[in-house]
Amino acid sequence: MDFSSIVILLLGSTFGLILRIFIQNNFKKSIGFNIKNTSIINFLSSFFLGILVALNFINNEILLLFYSGFLGCFSTFSSFIYQLFNLLKKRKFMRLFFHYIEVIILSFFFFYLGYFVIQFFLK
Repeated sequence: MDFSSIVILLLGSTFGLILRIFIQNNFKKSIGFNIKNTSIINFLSSFFLGILVALNFINNEILLLFYSGFLGCFSTFSSFIYQLFNLLKKRKFMRLFFHYIEVIILSFFFFYLGYFVIQFFLK
């Protein structure tokens, strides 16, 4: 990996981290049901990933900037796993199950939504 690739990766990851922290700190309002901020970030990340997949970039710099850099730091897979672990530790098995299902299904839905929106506008 050359120096320009490292700079591109750092740039994307910096913006991903800043946006994640902004969302985690500023979206603490209830939206009608109990949803964690990390879940919102995972849904947004899935939506962005769907958009990027639909755009089908082949430029390595764009792939580094968005896929590895931005989405790598923006998404919160490790936080999701930590939340599941805490629920397991507290023996809240039903909540663990429903949180897991919620994040997996809704993340896939938002991925497909992002993909579908771009496909719709490109036709």
